[in-house]
Amino acid sequence: MHPILGRIVIGFVLFLILFPILTSQIFIIWPWYGRELSVDLITLLFPFNVLAGMLLWNYYLCIFTDPGRVPDAWKPDTQSGQGYEVKRLTGNPRFCRTCERYKPPRSHHCRQCNRCVPRMDHHCPWVNNCIGHFNYGHFIRFLFYVDVTCWYHLAMVTYRVFATAGRRYYDEPTGFELIFIILNYVFVVPVILVVGTFSLYHFYSLLRNTTTIEGWEKDKAAMLRRHGKIEEVKFPYNLGARRNIASILGNNPLLWCCPTVPPGDGLKYQLSVADGHHNWPPRDPALDNQQPFKLPDSPWTYENGGVNPNLRPSSGTLRPVNGSRHKYTQDPVSALPPYHPDYKDPGVEAYPPRPYSPDSDLEYSEEGYSGAVRVRRGSEGYEVRPINREQMFQEYVQSQIDEVGRYQVYEPEHGLEGEDGFEDEDGEDGDLEAGEVGHDGAISDDDVPLALRS
Repeated sequence: MHPILGRIVIGFVLFLILFPILTSQIFIIWPWYGRELSVDLITLLFPFNVLAGMLLWNYYLCIFTDPGRVPDAWKPDTQSGQGYEVKRLTGNPRFCRTCERYKPPRSHHCRQCNRCVPRMDHHCPWVNNCIGHFNYGHFIRFLFYVDVTCWYHLAMVTYRVFATAGRRYYDEPTGFELIFIILNYVFVVPVILVVGTFSLYHFYSLLRNTTTIEGWEKDKAAMLRRHGKIEEVKFPYNLGARRNIASILGNNPLLWCCPTVPPGDGLKYQLSVADGHHNWPPRDPALDNQQPFKLPDSPWTYENGGVNPNLRPSSGTLRPVNGSRHKYTQDPVSALPPYHPDYKDPGVEAYPPRPYSPDSDLEYSEEGYSGAVRVRRGSEGYEVRPINREQMFQEYVQSQIDEVGRYQVYEPEHGLEGEDGFEDEDGEDGDLEAGEVGHDGAISDDDVPLALRS
């Protein structure tokens, strides 16, 4: 979490704590007692303020207490018999590849703190800190005092509301007091429901000597046991309710509600199993025969690791020219005029499907497509060469002129002998045929190609 955002969250939590604590005393209880100091008022508010002070104190300790660190040169002592955790795959002591150091038992790497935290429970955004070995006890006490203070506050405000049932004029709250009574209920009731449920989970984990992460691991082990894959596995750190609480809050029960330093250094923990080296969490037996993951030699792979050196597409057909898979109708209509170079005969399918074979050449040119598009197999698109549109148009016009029987083209066979006309093969003047030059020098339009007419 960003440092600025973390400070904003802490400020919001402090507002949720201080608003009901202060407003309930200043605007609800103090006016109810006539704004005069009395023994009854002190008896009511003194325990409430003690609980509120312990709540704020433990919240402060949760924020500023270091949850613990793994020493740089720490290594597990495999010969002492004090117990160490091993990896499920190799059976060697756990090692953090991010921190590049060995991991003590029950420690985990926190991505927010960017380090391994001994006995990591979770990273709490409401305290902007990781909950680990050295501040887990403060966190448990903080939840406890939140619950007790909220219930005391709720009982105190509710007692003030019930006092109006006597219908005594001096017990009736004013409009200003009534507003703060409603606001206090709005603030406190959701906190009791949300934090109370969260507290019950952590109190249960305290009795079982289990962290939040280890609770998830125990759930996975229970699922494997229900499926008959493993036998019942005893959690190695469960020492009994009394000893579990003492391992976090201290050996003296009278000081469990007071902030104290937790016992131990967070690098080793007492085990309930006889064997000093254990494997937790239990591994699924179905994974024992699983081959270890190995990167392929070539980076050009696809699907299940097969090599694809040519990077050929996995689809059996390519898209049509316009990129759509829509099948055209029997009589497609072209939006281009007949003399356009890209015009297609409506009687022929405008864009037939392109054949594809994985064993075909990498490059080929297809006839029947505009501009003889050059396709590169295995690419994401097409390689199109520059096209001279004017040259294509002239070639198209010339091809139409050269077509036999389409146009009547004048082809002179004799030279011009006189001004009055032409002389035919018999030496006689004949009538003007189509395309001949008349006396006025005009040429008949019938023999001029359509493409060259103005």
